[in-house]
Amino acid sequence: MLYRTLFPRDLFAELDRMQRVLQQSYDPSPSIRGFERGGYPALNVGSTPQSVEIYAFAPGLDPARIDVQIEKGVLTIAGERKIERPSPDDKTTLHLDERFAGRFRRVLTLPDDVDPNAVSARYRDGVLHISIQRRATAQPRRIAIQ
Repeated sequence: MLYRTLFPRDLFAELDRMQRVLQQSYDPSPSIRGFERGGYPALNVGSTPQSVEIYAFAPGLDPARIDVQIEKGVLTIAGERKIERPSPDDKTTLHLDERFAGRFRRVLTLPDDVDPNAVSARYRDGVLHISIQRRATAQPRRIAIQ
């Protein structure tokens, strides 16, 4: 049976989550460079002259439950992680529960030169890799001088 007190066990985690939700509601959506830390899933975003590369670190998810969309230059990664806790009839006492569970959504504003029709997404070993190609007109090219 889980031990209950006057305050929830994860009171500080819940306060931290509420602070992030309030902060996100006042912040505009982050650009590709981002200015926010601590969202779920954690992101690494980089670029090459040919593409924009996004890595979302989300172990333990079913790839079929991850929704990736691009609309009007905005990339959205959304989904849900199921809660995995001991059953009430189990005699396990839960002392610490730091793993994120619940619905999530990350939003990034993409550069104007990406091609929303040239996107690939792959989930492997808990990492979602999204590659978005830049438009051919945005690619660097050498101009021949005559």
